Amino acid sequence: MPTDTPLSIQAALALGAERIDSDTARLDAELLLCHVLGKARSYLFTWPERELDPDQQAQFLALLQRRIAGEPVAHLTGVRDFWTLSLEVTPDTLIPRPDTETLVEAALARLADAPYRVADLGTGTGAIALALASERPHWQVVATDRVAAAAALAARNRDRLGLDNVEVLTGSWCEPLSGQFDMILSNPPYIDAADPHLAQGDVRFEPRSALVAAASGLADIRHIAEEALAYLKPGGWLLFEHGYAQGEPVRALLTGLGYAEVETLNDLGGHERVTLGRRP
Repeated sequence: MPTDTPLSIQAALALGAERIDSDTARLDAELLLCHVLGKARSYLFTWPERELDPDQQAQFLALLQRRIAGEPVAHLTGVRDFWTLSLEVTPDTLIPRPDTETLVEAALARLADAPYRVADLGTGTGAIALALASERPHWQVVATDRVAAAAALAARNRDRLGLDNVEVLTGSWCEPLSGQFDMILSNPPYIDAADPHLAQGDVRFEPRSALVAAASGLADIRHIAEEALAYLKPGGWLLFEHGYAQGEPVRALLTGLGYAEVETLNDLGGHERVTLGRRP
């Protein structure tokens, strides 16, 4: 997207908002420009007439072209904010999303800040584990991921944030765990392979293995729920994020496996998003 005309901050943002096909086009352009300039968003509003230098303009236009082609902003900038944390993001993992904060809130509401053991399965960037550890410094949090690159990313985020109450292990779901836990939670793959949303938006650029599960999206949820019975203490909590239409089958699954106090919580959009229960 070459242009010989120097762009001001205001003009660059207007160009991005016009060209990006996204519900958040203006915000996307702002985040890309902040990344190029190394400035906070407030800088854009304070100095709208300031012109980009040639290198900044070239970098912004190159990133804009990639965003127009559909690449997620988080992959272009390498960061995504989640909860109160800024996390490194790579194409090896899912991009943390606001809906998942419902899972964090549900976990925090059920255990106080005491020396509890908590496991986050399929941790990806480490978003869930690190958000919990930041709010509950006395928890000992174990985060697992079967993808070595994802586990390494979670460990980098942990180290950068200085959250030394998190241990990151490589392995599938409960396989690397030892001992018993007061809580196990997960945002596992839960999308059906035939779901048309897989061909839309940011998910086109995210690892399919982190999105899709067999059995109408329920296979990994069932597997974890069955495995977790051997790792949860009596009365320990199991929590899942799932799709907006999966509340009823996940409740039935947990109830069928003997979990008690099974319920589903809504996300900020009013959709069923988190289902939980307690090991009897």
